[in-house]
Amino acid sequence: MKAVAVLVIVVLAVIQLAMVAQGAITCGQVDANLAPCIPFLTQGGEPGAACCSGVKTLNGNAQSPDDRKTACNCVKAAANRYPNLKDDAAQSLPSKCGISLNVPISRTINCDT
Repeated sequence: MKAVAVLVIVVLAVIQLAMVAQGAITCGQVDANLAPCIPFLTQGGEPGAACCSGVKTLNGNAQSPDDRKTACNCVKAAANRYPNLKDDAAQSLPSKCGISLNVPISRTINCDT
């Protein structure tokens, strides 16, 4: 009986750790989600299906305030890596993909607000 109780506690601890790790967004995830958008963000035109899929995934992953702040800082850093990023394309990306993005795409945004 004691061994079963210990096993249950261990299983619950592993599940809890997996849930915590799953909720934390990383810059690698943000970059991977927005990578298909680089042609649109630097050249204009229309975002492709892969771009919009990545934007929707990013939006779904950045639900908590901490995740949105992290994602915002990651997006800001990524935007600053592309000096030819078109600000008007970045601002129009969410609407062109048919969503309301809860993370702004900007070089100058203050992610603390």
